[in-house]
Amino acid sequence: MSTTPQDVLATGTLDLRAALIERIGGYMTAHGIGVAAELGLADLIGTGSRTSRELADATATHEPSLRRLLRMLVAVGIAEEPAPGRFALTDVGSQLRSDSPDSLHKFARMFCHPIFFTSWQSLRHTVTTGERAFDHVHETGIYDWLARHGETSTLFNEAMSEESRLSAAQLAAGYDFPAAGTVVDLGGGDGTLLAAILQARPGLRGVVFDSPSGVAEAPVTLGKAGLADRCEVRSGDFFQSVPDDGDLYIIKSVFQDWGDDEARAILRTVRSHIPASATLLIVGTVLPETADTSAPVAYFTDVNMMVTTGGQERTEGEFRALLEETGFTVRSVGVGQAGPLSVIEAVPASAA
Repeated sequence: MSTTPQDVLATGTLDLRAALIERIGGYMTAHGIGVAAELGLADLIGTGSRTSRELADATATHEPSLRRLLRMLVAVGIAEEPAPGRFALTDVGSQLRSDSPDSLHKFARMFCHPIFFTSWQSLRHTVTTGERAFDHVHETGIYDWLARHGETSTLFNEAMSEESRLSAAQLAAGYDFPAAGTVVDLGGGDGTLLAAILQARPGLRGVVFDSPSGVAEAPVTLGKAGLADRCEVRSGDFFQSVPDDGDLYIIKSVFQDWGDDEARAILRTVRSHIPASATLLIVGTVLPETADTSAPVAYFTDVNMMVTTGGQERTEGEFRALLEETGFTVRSVGVGQAGPLSVIEAVPASAA
């Protein structure tokens, strides 16, 4: 029995084809957003609207080509075209402004950087061998690569700070922190997370702990927040040791960078150094036990970790197994307690 064009439309086949083609073109969207972020188009448009000619003059670009890029960004919901050749930002696109309180400008620049695109081009290598595509392409690990490229390393740290801002505020508001004591943020980077917590709990003190390059900007962040007298900055390697004078320890978005062997090594180090009375909070993505469509970003991140660092996102069951194997007992799992992230509360097994 033959199929007519009317049959195709009636069965929704064209919609299905369009849905798949849009997903195939996802890398085109990412490249377009990356170029827009590099050119600073969102800052130039601001809260108003600008013509493609005005934007081309301000960015020294080819106006007909820029206009076509802007129209594509309209098609994917980043911009809108209220009049022919005039463009404004949507609420989603406004996050590309560097002055937005919810800015993801640096995040977009970092994750649309060529080092990620070229690594993803070797995704098949990772799927076939289990080896990191980043190392295969760049002949070194991502953190060693960043250590040799200071400008990109700074951009990476700034991107991580942008990503942390929302979840930091959500965690500070959503978790019942004690009124007093010392909070140690392991892998705390520039101190964005700890600053939000200390601002919400004036009786707490804090310690930001990370590698020397990781904490390089922490004094600036804490100083701007007026917290320099309540928070120490310490550097070290959490595979070797961690501060032993805290009451509450936080590890946010760290375990996704590592495979199970490394995750267990970190947890064993923490277990051997923290007081028996201390509490450990793991803040990060907790995947459903079976995959679904509710949070695609979590699965993008999971495969990105596989490609770049050899790490992974985990289910609640996988987290519980890691913690139990390394001497911890899980007290609670607060799914979505830190915005898009979850909070796993654990204590040393002897104190459970």
